[in-house]
Amino acid sequence: MNAAGCGSALKDYAHVLRDDPDWSERAALLPEVRDATQPDQAAACGRARGVQGAHLLDTGAEAVASANPGCSLQIAAHSERLGRHVSELAGPGKGTETGEGETVYEQVFDPVSGSLGLSAIFAALPLVTLFVLLGAFRVTAWIAGLVSLAVAVVVSIAVYDVPVGQSLDMGLEGAAFGLFPILWIVVNAIWIYNMTERTGHFAVLRRSFAKISDDQRIQAVIIAFSFGALIEGLAGFGTPVAITSVMLLALGFSPLKAAALSLIGNTAPVAFGSIATPIITLSAQTELPVEDLGAMVGRQTPFLAVIIPLVLVGVVDGARGVRQTWPAAVVAGITFALGQFVCSNYISVELTDIIAALVSTFALVAFLRLWKPSEPLLGDAVGGTPPAVAGAEGHNPTLERSVRLRDQRTDTTREKLEAYAPYIIIIAVFAVAKLVDPVERFLFEVSGGAGFGTEEKTPNGFAWPGLDVTDADGEAPAAQTFQFSFWDTPGTIVLICGLLTIAALRVNLREALRTYVETLDQLKFAIVTVMAVLALAYVMNLTGMTTTLGRWIAGAGGIFAFLSSIIGWLGVAITGSDTSSNALFGALQVEAAEKVGLDPVLLASANSSGGVLGKMISPQNLAIAAAAVGMAGKEGDIFRRVLFWSITLTLGMCVIVYLQSTAVLEWMVVK
Repeated sequence: MNAAGCGSALKDYAHVLRDDPDWSERAALLPEVRDATQPDQAAACGRARGVQGAHLLDTGAEAVASANPGCSLQIAAHSERLGRHVSELAGPGKGTETGEGETVYEQVFDPVSGSLGLSAIFAALPLVTLFVLLGAFRVTAWIAGLVSLAVAVVVSIAVYDVPVGQSLDMGLEGAAFGLFPILWIVVNAIWIYNMTERTGHFAVLRRSFAKISDDQRIQAVIIAFSFGALIEGLAGFGTPVAITSVMLLALGFSPLKAAALSLIGNTAPVAFGSIATPIITLSAQTELPVEDLGAMVGRQTPFLAVIIPLVLVGVVDGARGVRQTWPAAVVAGITFALGQFVCSNYISVELTDIIAALVSTFALVAFLRLWKPSEPLLGDAVGGTPPAVAGAEGHNPTLERSVRLRDQRTDTTREKLEAYAPYIIIIAVFAVAKLVDPVERFLFEVSGGAGFGTEEKTPNGFAWPGLDVTDADGEAPAAQTFQFSFWDTPGTIVLICGLLTIAALRVNLREALRTYVETLDQLKFAIVTVMAVLALAYVMNLTGMTTTLGRWIAGAGGIFAFLSSIIGWLGVAITGSDTSSNALFGALQVEAAEKVGLDPVLLASANSSGGVLGKMISPQNLAIAAAAVGMAGKEGDIFRRVLFWSITLTLGMCVIVYLQSTAVLEWMVVK
């Protein structure tokens, strides 16, 4: 690589600028030209790309760079200074070889004629393909996922000019992320449920919940909303959907209804999920205080908390359900909303969901001692297939106990404790693992992490082989590093809970292992779906397609306050994670807020608050819910059932955020 000509190239470039009518303005860009002689800039030599500012072709800088291939002319300035689009000498997004012969891809967000609008059309193609196949043509989810992934790879190569190898590597990393940590959580959570079903303890749990309330509408609120919020606060990342959907199924709900309820219920708590991981991530991306962001989200999502229980009873029993059970739904919603607001603003952002969920649950149980629905809506147990007796087996204590627990009408105190044991174990183990600092530190460090308790906290991970992506600032995106933090990931903690459940329910180890294998077989199509969807998300994120869509929406000007939540919704719909959406769009929200004169804390928080409503239509979470209730391959049916609520509630959040940006609700914004 020839870098010796860099110094003279800069002088030549200065002469070119002097001949330009806008010399005085463009000369100010000279300090931004980076010298390729520096080792960390070696990969950038021979290209001038991913930058905003002067149109290089107009200045003749193309000739300078051509004559001096060792020099990288990367000129950074805001596009509004010159009123021009990004211009790149090497072509948008074009892979460039480093001195070691490796190919580097630098992200570009407007590859089609320098137009965000035109680029957004192509960037949206994979998502449009996925949702049309699922919603309109009812294509099996794993097939829809693979077809959409193929579309994303084609757009990546043909439009964003990503090298073929890099495009495939992006998809492979996403598929690996789908396996770990996402499916690692789901498989272990459903394994626990399957053990309780096989032993008959879920029948005991169903009867116990019926004594709190035998009304399915109330049960939906208790499990999908209050109990689901508790699991979300501790674990997150799909765990609440996996657990609450199978609980509802065992309580007599149809598979479709159980899946829809678990997805709709898993909204209001999501921003504070997994000990407020989305808020912490948002703070890291925006450099805004965690306390301010948590407090602001705590002044947005409580509106959802009040509404969601009413939506749940409506989904179960329509208008009659709302009319007959609204007092209980309002109690659950208001107490959760108050708990979420008070805790996020005055106690602890990290404990918000846990405290709000406990307050809501206790308040609802207490209220039900004083009030009952006039016409209870009863359901029949669905459950799984009872275990079969081996051909020559004459005595099987596990089977006999299972049959007895299924058929009996009254349960002993011990049987009730055993039925609740898996969920008590989950709550207790997650509380210790996530809230007790020495334990959390131990799990983090034994997993290979470093810097616990500091701003430099870094989980164990490695750069994905074959991927070499940089953003416009020359930095590698966080997604290029595959995090493998085994012992402190929620999936491993759920596995530990499963091992403790074996002891608590007195399950034979051979039966437990057989159940695990059966669980893997049960989830085989869901595994393919989740891996395909996460591969799609990674291709879109690492190429820049997701950012293209976000920036295009962000260009709306003053109305952006209304659209801000939609960006978060879009991010979660693609990735399945409010954390990932905040990592993708948090900084963009702040940048757009400063550009249009809005409060950055408000719009950054709106990204997270709007994002929670995209989770119910995320293909990743649809696949989790479908697998849990035995509807693998029918994710499109669930998608159509929840789409209306996702869109309607998102528009409601848009209105709330917009009003908070005006004098009407400006008093609610954290100052």
